[in-house]
Amino acid sequence: MLNRVVLIGRLTADPALRYTPNGIPVANFTLAVERPFKSQSGEREVDFIDVVVWRRQAELVANHLAKGRLVAVEGRLQVRTYESQDGSKRKAYEVVADSTQFLDRPKDSGAVPVTDDFGREPTFEDDLPF
Repeated sequence: MLNRVVLIGRLTADPALRYTPNGIPVANFTLAVERPFKSQSGEREVDFIDVVVWRRQAELVANHLAKGRLVAVEGRLQVRTYESQDGSKRKAYEVVADSTQFLDRPKDSGAVPVTDDFGREPTFEDDLPF
């Protein structure tokens, strides 16, 4: 069986960082990903896809990414079920990322981008917490 997702898109808002009761960092953000074709009206439609990142990658994403930044995400699709406040059953679809690449530089002209030892913007790959 195979469950792999690769996305390139722009963040719709700054990542939200929180910590589990055990102190494990987790960040959530949404990517706006254009579809590869135009609609009948001649416009490209956009999908908004929720992404979750864990551990060191979560802290780095939260500290160095912001709304509008272009990123590549590789991971797996996860479907969670939960009960809403009105008692109805709901599903949440999200990508659990195990690799995140920064594809552009911060918009602040004075900001220095995060780089690895070779001057490249890093790819973050962490073990998932399960």
